Amino acid sequence: MRMSFAKGVSALAISSILAVGCQTSDSSEEGSADNEANSSLEKSTEEKEQPSESNTQEEEEHGHDHEHDHSHAEDEEAQQIYEGYFEDSQVEDRSLSDWEGDWQSVYPYLQDGTLDEVFAYKAEQDEEMTEEEYKEYYEEGYETEVDRIVMEEEGTVTFFEDGEEYSGEYTYDGYEILTYEAGNRGVRYIFQLEEEADQAPEYIQFSDHSIYPTEADHYHLYWGDDREALLDEVTNWPTYYPSEMDGHEIAHEMMAH
Repeated sequence: MRMSFAKGVSALAISSILAVGCQTSDSSEEGSADNEANSSLEKSTEEKEQPSESNTQEEEEHGHDHEHDHSHAEDEEAQQIYEGYFEDSQVEDRSLSDWEGDWQSVYPYLQDGTLDEVFAYKAEQDEEMTEEEYKEYYEEGYETEVDRIVMEEEGTVTFFEDGEEYSGEYTYDGYEILTYEAGNRGVRYIFQLEEEADQAPEYIQFSDHSIYPTEADHYHLYWGDDREALLDEVTNWPTYYPSEMDGHEIAHEMMAH
């Protein structure tokens, strides 16, 4: 009787252990299956969210093409303006700060022959004029006794001529749009002397091929006491480049235009 009870207890214990084991095994398999399902779902979601390499490449190429087209259009418009073709509505007022700096006349470089390569280059590009004819044309255009000019942002302009210097304070007096015989146009930006100053001209007029605010890299300058008469001057246009540039740098800059 005792043995039967013990056997019964043992059988019951073994049965319980097997049952627990089966449950644990089933639970582990279910957990493993759930993990695999979750992993598969996450992977599928990542694949959907992550753009394909081909799509990304296409988007980048499209962006580059758009930037290139936009830049090309801007370059064409800038070149048209530089050559004197623009609409009145494009012209904007400018301040003297656009010409701020220390500037030198290019006339001495014409006289010493440094700019001869520029005239030779122009004659190669345009057979209508010879190198000598170009030099004569620019001789008249560049001629000046003012070999240096310093422009300060607040309006002070200092002229250096024959070893002497004189200054004046200038304020903006508007702009004038001029039409030339060739059919292209230009803009004169005009500044007037605030108070009478020894030797300083009443008016200075800038022309630098730009028609809206921008820092000038060179310019043509007209000066005198008669505003309207200066607007008629189209044969003598003293030209100035930054004083830190040497003659050869200026020559190469001219040929680049």
